[in-house]
Amino acid sequence: MDASQRICSALDFGRWAEAEPFARAIAPHVGMLKVGLELFTAEGPPAVRAAAALGRPVFLDLKLHDIPATVEGAARSAAATGAALLTVHAAGGAQMIEAAVRGGGGRLRILAVTVLTSLDAATLERIGLTGPPEAAVVRLARLAVAAGAGGLVCSPQEVAAVRAAVGPGPLLVVPGVRPAGAALGDQARVATPAQAVAAGADVIVVGRPLRDAPDPVAAAMAIAAELPG
Repeated sequence: MDASQRICSALDFGRWAEAEPFARAIAPHVGMLKVGLELFTAEGPPAVRAAAALGRPVFLDLKLHDIPATVEGAARSAAATGAALLTVHAAGGAQMIEAAVRGGGGRLRILAVTVLTSLDAATLERIGLTGPPEAAVVRLARLAVAAGAGGLVCSPQEVAAVRAAVGPGPLLVVPGVRPAGAALGDQARVATPAQAVAAGADVIVVGRPLRDAPDPVAAAMAIAAELPG
């Protein structure tokens, strides 16, 4: 895989009018565009269609977590937008993940989110996930793949353990990457892009380091240049 194709650029904007200039500039230099909750809540499916029209697969990051029937219907609707990937929470359980896969109907790769990259060990313990984050991530990863998920979302700190646990098949998408020296923001379990790919990530999600860069295209090219071949 070409290094630039490993980069998913997050379109973290409140309106498509704000996202569009950035998306048009960055699309030729990355492999995927991500539409998340902020943009989707404001603009809905038209934002997904507009992003897909730029010629890159769209990762619809909604992190669905509801009863199976509701998630199945939502996945069916998401597939109709032209999105290529959709996230659900692995913590929703096997039946919910199976329902999402059915709803996607083969048109949508379902990615199961293991443990959010903003959560550290102390926070996980307070919400009832005891043990180190890696143990919870691997447990949820195995559950999700067994339920038919086509990929997983995990932090760069657990990606090697997840790859070892689930094998080479599932697509591993890794947020929480920060170039050396970049601000961490609200991320807790992070690594550099090169470290994440070396550990086994197929795709890295990059948000603020691209969106807030003085020259986003140059920033994307710099990240691609540091990724291992």
